[in-house]
Amino acid sequence: MAENVTSLFRSSAAHSPSMAALTRAAGDGAGPIDFCIPVNPYFPTPGMWDEMAGRLRDIITYYPSSADTITAELCNLLQLPPQAVAMGNGSTELITWIDHLLVRESLAVPVPTFGRWTDQPMETGKRVDMFPLQESSGFALDLAQYAEFIRARGTRAAVICNPNNPDGGFLHKHAIVQFMDAMADLDLIVVDESFLEFADAEAEPSVVQEAMLRPNVIVLRSLGKNFGLHGIRFGYMVANPALAGRVRSMLPKWNLNAFAEYVVFMLKEHGAEYAQSLQQVRRDRLDMSSQLSALPGLTVYPSQGNFLFVRLPVGAEGTVVRDRLLSEHRILVRECGNKIGSSSRFLRLVVRPQTDVRRLVSALEQVLYGTRRGAAVPELATGTSYSSGTAAVDRLMSNGAGMPLAAQAMAAAPVPAAPQPVPVPAAPQPVAAQPMAPQPVAAQPMAPQPVAPQQPQPMPMPMPVAPQPMPMPVAPAAAAQSPYGVPAGGLTPPGVPARGGLTAAQVRGTNGLTPAPAQGWPNSGTAWPNAAGA
Repeated sequence: MAENVTSLFRSSAAHSPSMAALTRAAGDGAGPIDFCIPVNPYFPTPGMWDEMAGRLRDIITYYPSSADTITAELCNLLQLPPQAVAMGNGSTELITWIDHLLVRESLAVPVPTFGRWTDQPMETGKRVDMFPLQESSGFALDLAQYAEFIRARGTRAAVICNPNNPDGGFLHKHAIVQFMDAMADLDLIVVDESFLEFADAEAEPSVVQEAMLRPNVIVLRSLGKNFGLHGIRFGYMVANPALAGRVRSMLPKWNLNAFAEYVVFMLKEHGAEYAQSLQQVRRDRLDMSSQLSALPGLTVYPSQGNFLFVRLPVGAEGTVVRDRLLSEHRILVRECGNKIGSSSRFLRLVVRPQTDVRRLVSALEQVLYGTRRGAAVPELATGTSYSSGTAAVDRLMSNGAGMPLAAQAMAAAPVPAAPQPVPVPAAPQPVAAQPMAPQPVAAQPMAPQPVAPQQPQPMPMPMPVAPQPMPMPVAPAAAAQSPYGVPAGGLTPPGVPARGGLTAAQVRGTNGLTPAPAQGWPNSGTAWPNAAGA
């Protein structure tokens, strides 16, 4: 049975196997404790489940209403104009059409991130310019550097995930708005806010209202993650009416199912319960981070999503940990070795109630340390130890001496000033670090040699040097030299790595020339507030 279950991971590509497949492989009809799929464990409420169960026969027997009818009800709930909204059969359907309709030739995306943002445009032959998030900076996205990278590559579309998946990194609203203003000449900017409902670092973090006013910005939102209903498959996007209408015109009339319709129409009666569920997830996130941080050698990164990104102790290999947790303890976790920009030393663990977390911590102690706490599980015999957050890229792209191309590019650059631990209110950086979470230590240039795990010591959070008030970068001047080493008078040719990043074509081993609601939703009352912030 254990071999049947773990073999499903070896046959999957960029995603974990479905819960249905895992349950079938287990053979006893019982699924594992799920720390893999990022859903809200407190919503729907038991009463809502009973209500849906009582209407199950009607829901699955009859056609749903048209997508326009369901979208109009959602917009009435969120106080959004229907002409600025398109609903999809999951946010991935919208990502697919965004790629087909609006991404012409190239897309920039920070990695690691949600796999469809890299895989979908590559499947349609677009150039994907990947901007590696560095482990040494806690996987924080520096928007000024990202903008420079986009200019150096000549990329025409850009994605920002806020919070980012899998690390939970958060960007403040004002920083994203500045980025949108500086990149106003791009074909498209997508801000993926699929996990923003779980954030509490800012009272009104969404850029939905700003997106409706701009000709090239789309905000993507998930409903399944927030409501704990991934299987229903529903999500939506908000943009100016022309952009939203272009996507909406391509969607089938009945692309939303009857379950999606039933849930959307029942939400107006359950705003208070939904708000309480989000608050409970945020409390659980603090508690879970505290418990995991107490494990020797385990690093927990600050997160604003409903999940935590953790680095295993030196010597531990993620696939071994994942398989043993599943086969020995019936606990499912997300090992991130197949995410571009990550490695098998990282797990994404979904926030769950405290009773489940205690079971997870106990299982990790047994798997990582056995009877001798502090002795990590061995790596696979054929594996390689990586501490860099760009390990998946480094493994695929290196020179004859084994030096990653990204590292070669970085070696030629001037060394930036050491970041000082001072508060920088305007600097985009991870926010709301958990109180007891140990901070990640800056990665060394070469792969670290295994050492005996040590009890992590608290230390100040390394914070990047504050960018000067944007002045965000503009297109390279004729006589100027880009910080990314792009010579004056021309952009980096396709297939050549820009400084600090690699193209999707390079990752795939080709030459690069062949086409290969917005503010936290409800408050504690029964009404759902205006998602546009008006």
